[in-house]
Amino acid sequence: MENLILVVHVLAALGVIGLVLLQHGKGADMGASFGSGASGSLFGVSGSSNFMSRATAICVLVFFTTSLTLAYLSSHKSGSSVVKSSVVNMQKTAPAAKPADAAKETPAAEDIPK
Repeated sequence: MENLILVVHVLAALGVIGLVLLQHGKGADMGASFGSGASGSLFGVSGSSNFMSRATAICVLVFFTTSLTLAYLSSHKSGSSVVKSSVVNMQKTAPAAKPADAAKETPAAEDIPK
């Protein structure tokens, strides 16, 4: 379930990036209107939103929803602490010390010079 939401999240993020980059900026319309004599449309009433702006709004809504869902799933996962998971991984990968090796490394009382 979490992997599916993550895939939808990444696709929505890529969709938002692509749609925002494809849209014309409002500054381009303002600069073009001064020289073309269409200054009435500069501050005029904007028409209904077109397909690009609606698709961007939908992608942003999906991105926001999946962000909140992933945060909720992450916070309610058991053992979600980074510290706990790293300690568990270290315990799994660390070799266990053998009692024979520990005795060899510790000097005996008679080996210590006085």
